[in-house]
Amino acid sequence: MAKIEIYSKSYCPFCKRAKATLNSLGLAFKEYEITHSEKLTKEMRERSLRNTVPQIFINDQHIGGGDDFHEALSSGQLQHLIGKA
Repeated sequence: MAKIEIYSKSYCPFCKRAKATLNSLGLAFKEYEITHSEKLTKEMRERSLRNTVPQIFINDQHIGGGDDFHEALSSGQLQHLIGKA
């Protein structure tokens, strides 16, 4: 099973959409809620080289933000990355 991680903030609509999509696909993921955590925010920035949420990783590979994630889903790249191609 693929290791899926998502950095998010509780009030972020793009984060909610990405998590809802993951849930609808039946994919388990680990969420890092960074709203009140400078440590996790710094970790996300170092891993992704980006400042916005969500930031999504599959098997430690950076997928990108919400738009990148949904593009990967549309293109079939997501299925390949999670091993369901």
